[in-house]
Amino acid sequence: MSKIKTQFVCQSCGYTSPRWIGKCPECNSWNSFVEETSTASAEHPRALGARAARNGEAIHPIRLSEIGTNDEARITTGIVEFDRTLGGGIMPGSIVLVGGDPGIGKSTLMMQMVRGISLGSKTLYVSGEESPRQLKSRASRLGIENDNLYILAETNIESVLDAMKQMTPDVVIVDSIQTMYRPMIESAPGSVSQVRECTALLMQMAKMSGIPIFVIGHVTKEGMIAGPKVLEHIVDTVLQFEGERTHAYRILRAVKNRYGSTNEIGVFSMTSQGLEEVANPSEVFLSERRTNSSGSAVTAVLEGTRPVLIEVQALVTHSSYSSPQRTVTGYDSRRTAMLVAVLQKRLGAKLAQSDIFINIAGGLFIDEPAADLAIAMAILSNQLELAIDPTACLIGEIGLGGEVRAVPQAEVRVAEAIKLGFQHIVLPRANMKSMPKVAERITLRPVAHIDEVRATVL
Repeated sequence: MSKIKTQFVCQSCGYTSPRWIGKCPECNSWNSFVEETSTASAEHPRALGARAARNGEAIHPIRLSEIGTNDEARITTGIVEFDRTLGGGIMPGSIVLVGGDPGIGKSTLMMQMVRGISLGSKTLYVSGEESPRQLKSRASRLGIENDNLYILAETNIESVLDAMKQMTPDVVIVDSIQTMYRPMIESAPGSVSQVRECTALLMQMAKMSGIPIFVIGHVTKEGMIAGPKVLEHIVDTVLQFEGERTHAYRILRAVKNRYGSTNEIGVFSMTSQGLEEVANPSEVFLSERRTNSSGSAVTAVLEGTRPVLIEVQALVTHSSYSSPQRTVTGYDSRRTAMLVAVLQKRLGAKLAQSDIFINIAGGLFIDEPAADLAIAMAILSNQLELAIDPTACLIGEIGLGGEVRAVPQAEVRVAEAIKLGFQHIVLPRANMKSMPKVAERITLRPVAHIDEVRATVL
């Protein structure tokens, strides 16, 4: 007879306790413990080796040289931005977690992916949230007419696995993992135990059958993917769909990718016909820039392997409070505070009694120090009410001594700036050694200290 076990599980991190406690000792979250009951059963096929043993296969170590890769070809989706984020297409046997805020376009992206996959490929769309009629209506709105798309409205993960074994699809989409449950676990769908177990079973199926599986995951109010952190460790790729629902642009970011580069992004625009690719995001992010306004600077950042030109905006006003505000959108606030301190110490800028607001135009979040130079000069430009040269692109990291440090792949950034018509490129002097020869109409301005930058662009 199976033994029923009762335990309390933290819904934030998955920490288990035999009794209820108010604060989780693992993640320090309050009131996150929920009572869950599970049945300890001898028939619990969680490991791949256990299943192989039941099928009569021998379990033994093999040499690395004996393992054949067969150079499995990736499945292209027809969506260039999506394929780039995945690392070149869908890898057979992979499991991909797609997360994002409600209404951001996760289901729409998955449905459009079905349209791009070759017509001879069978796709199984498992929906735990919508009925087949609702999915049919969405497919019609997106112009998807694919007889090889199969819909399964089911939340029992064991029934989903049985359907996969019967029809052997080429691609599977599960929308969403928080609605799936396994009957042998006596807890509600969406709980830590259910999410972890259902994802593990899907991973098992993907590795054994070679079927790529896309799993849509909800996010918490903090923007993290709901469920235990182990969920992101189980899957091969984690894609985060970012953007404001009130804005047209969406950014698909690869947070983890075992088959490609991390931090790759794909840029999309949400329209009435669904998501449209943005082939040149630099041009989009700079399309509404005012060239004669102070507090505006352009820099080139790297998102994965792609250079992107963005506009940095700064506003400096006299503060009415004893503690001036430092509000930053799209950049690290602590690094911005460091740049303000460097401007005060090294250039004598009077910013101690000023409110400073920083914004990265277009809703993009950047986290590399190559944007330091543009942010510092945008702050100084607005404080002095002097517009920066509109044909200048500023690239460089700033140190505490005011020195401008070298950035990686400067030649790629410069090439992107030249392509968009910038004529003056301000970059660290240390990067000039690796810089190839550029056109005569382009001026490269190497600098070693922010004092030189102020004299160059203001």
